[in-house]
Amino acid sequence: MDARAIGAEFFGTFWLVLGGCGSAVLAAAFPEVGIGLVGVSLAFGLTVLTMAYAIGHISGCHLNPAVSIGLWASGRFEGAKLGPYIIAQVMGAIGGAFVLYIIASGQPGFDLDAGFAANGYASHSPGGYSLMSGMVIEFVMTFMFLIIILGATDSRAPAGFAPIAIGLGLTLIHLVSIPVTNTSVNPARSTGQAIFVGGWAISQLWMFWLMPIAGAIAASVVYKLLGSGDTR
Repeated sequence: MDARAIGAEFFGTFWLVLGGCGSAVLAAAFPEVGIGLVGVSLAFGLTVLTMAYAIGHISGCHLNPAVSIGLWASGRFEGAKLGPYIIAQVMGAIGGAFVLYIIASGQPGFDLDAGFAANGYASHSPGGYSLMSGMVIEFVMTFMFLIIILGATDSRAPAGFAPIAIGLGLTLIHLVSIPVTNTSVNPARSTGQAIFVGGWAISQLWMFWLMPIAGAIAASVVYKLLGSGDTR
């Protein structure tokens, strides 16, 4: 196992959580000049775009257990690497959440009960959406994310533009789904925040593993039909 790839996945996911969740916790609602949902959506997309150019040549820049599993199911990733990649991604997410917690807790009145950008459904959905709504959107959005990833990284796609398509795809996903679940499509990202929030976030975490992974596997099956002939 290439330790450099594992390290890249750790730091990439660290940046994803610190940049994406950090924008939600620290900057989204800042009085008068807050970045809002559009800014948070852009922040998540930009973390993936920047890290794809920074570490894509080292690890592939998965930053997400669902992505790793989807690539494995599509035949583009070795099964032996799944465990180490997923562990590195989860640990990177926890590390990013830890640094964010240190920063955020320095503000008077900081309260983890406010959510800390954790993912949730029902009473913990930003818009009060049900479990079924959350399951559907997490499945569909991860499915489309993997379709974008598989298509943009196809050997027949224009070279060098995949990070842009993937980053903008993640931005769009957040623009649609933040009100429903706070947008996961990434079990590692969900786990990092849930560990610090505890309680309800831990009890709902199962859905943010199950549905993104299911969506990623479904996308791998569909893309094999759509994109048959990829040489990679």
